[in-house]
Amino acid sequence: MTALVILGAVLAVAGLGGLGYCIRAGFAIRRDKPAPEVARAQLQRLVAVNLGSVALATLGLALLVAGVML
Repeated sequence: MTALVILGAVLAVAGLGGLGYCIRAGFAIRRDKPAPEVARAQLQRLVAVNLGSVALATLGLALLVAGVML
């Protein structure tokens, strides 16, 4: 069960790191003010990273809770 807790914590932190990356990248896109088509393409890529990060953090928290409960 300790392995579940450690793995869950690692995944949750990795997911939060990905969310931090998305925030910084979003502010960088806003600061650079690219053309609308370029900005749209960059933001669409960023949305995919954001969804993956949220999923990773959710999976990590689920593993963490399962490890604590067991």
